[in-house]
Amino acid sequence: MESVRIDRWLCAARVYKSRTHATQACVGGLVRVNDDRVKQHYRLRVGDSVSAHTDGGQRILDVKALAEKRLAPALARELFDDRSPPPEPKPKRVRVPQRDPGAGRPTKRERRDLERFRGRRS
Repeated sequence: MESVRIDRWLCAARVYKSRTHATQACVGGLVRVNDDRVKQHYRLRVGDSVSAHTDGGQRILDVKALAEKRLAPALARELFDDRSPPPEPKPKRVRVPQRDPGAGRPTKRERRDLERFRGRRS
């Protein structure tokens, strides 16, 4: 096998969950090969560099081998070298003050604290 369609390879390498998702990503301009946007029928070769936007973030892959059928995860990792940047750390979540259910209306002090927290009052 000398070349394979990019949508088939993306599915075989488990970059996208299905070939349909890979095709939609190609049509939507989320997949680049050697810094060029490609459509789903582009013929991928060994040595190409693939950049794809996924739900997990940006993926940058160097193609080592080709496959048309979806492979097991261990075998799929052998199809490429991953040069993706590490994912950004998730922002720290701010705890929202909460009241006990059935506690009634907030007091004047609790209401002012809540408005201050929401940025509506100084």
